Amino acid sequence: MHRGTRLARRILVPVALLSSAVLALAACGGSSDNTAGGGASGGGGGDKPVSVTLITKTSTNPFFIAMQQGAEQAGKDNNVKVTTVAGKADGDEQTQIDAIEAAIARGDQGILITPATDAVNPKIQEARDAGLYVIALDTPPNPPNVVDITFATDNFKAGELIGKWMAGTLNGGDANIALLDLFNDKVASVDYNRDQGFLTGMGIDTKDKQKNGDEDKSGKYTGGKGGNYTIVCNEPTQGATDGGKTAMETCLAKSKNINTVYTINEPAAVGASGALNDAGVKATIVSVDGGCDPGIKAVKDGTIGATSQQYPLKMAQLGVEAIAKFVRTGEKPTTTPGLDFYDTGVQLVTDKPVEGVPSITTDEAEKICWGAK
Repeated sequence: MHRGTRLARRILVPVALLSSAVLALAACGGSSDNTAGGGASGGGGGDKPVSVTLITKTSTNPFFIAMQQGAEQAGKDNNVKVTTVAGKADGDEQTQIDAIEAAIARGDQGILITPATDAVNPKIQEARDAGLYVIALDTPPNPPNVVDITFATDNFKAGELIGKWMAGTLNGGDANIALLDLFNDKVASVDYNRDQGFLTGMGIDTKDKQKNGDEDKSGKYTGGKGGNYTIVCNEPTQGATDGGKTAMETCLAKSKNINTVYTINEPAAVGASGALNDAGVKATIVSVDGGCDPGIKAVKDGTIGATSQQYPLKMAQLGVEAIAKFVRTGEKPTTTPGLDFYDTGVQLVTDKPVEGVPSITTDEAEKICWGAK
């Protein structure tokens, strides 16, 4: 994953712009005009056959289910055959490697992939050497030029938003923090960017923004009104509900004073909430993804205080369109100005807004969750 250049701060995409960009995908016919890099609508170039493989980390996380749905719908809209493959669990490198080999052997023209770890990089390069156009979704690789282009959320910004919200919500009180990450034995850019973004938003110094766990375990946070902080734990969840529960139980065994819980994604957040409830401990949970369920539903019912909403369906839609256009016309997608990837946007979602931290309500977020409406 991305252990190279530090991701720059990104610009939030207005809700109205995002909504207009994805309306066409939700419609029964036609394709969106919002193809990365501009130019003609959709895949362009007529009926030249195009075959694309979408390789996601899992087939159970709602985030990746939405991504598959987006790719399949865009395939129908743009006359593109889409093959979908998913890992058995987050971090399953071998399934992704096997899927890339199969795409090469099948004669596909392109690959869309959410890279599991850096271990898939050599196989991605092999695909590109074979003439396939490769786009990373959601998880920028390290280095970025391992793929032709990445369509992704600014994951650091997503973490920073929930960190700023949490600092404001604490209102100067002590922060006893549990950090429920993705891995502790693998490196993924989505993992350290969200974690380090959260700490940065809290106003906690991070020694290396591309490494989890090296920050001081106690000190002062400067976000909001500022206050004292203690990092109780960094525990892996594998991005799953049962992993979130186990990780939270491990943290609670260290301290029952935890009141601030960062989670890598919403399935992990739901698991963490279950462990907190079992222990009779009250804490504020923040997360990232912003799906309809469990994400926005969990914010609305108070399980999660705030989440950063991403748009995986939009990532996949734009990816399919970009490969189709490249195959048919030779036109390549371009990155967002000033960035090394195409930014598909992020919005903070909460029903308890904090002054100075831009956010949308759960009612607003439900209308655009996953970028499906």
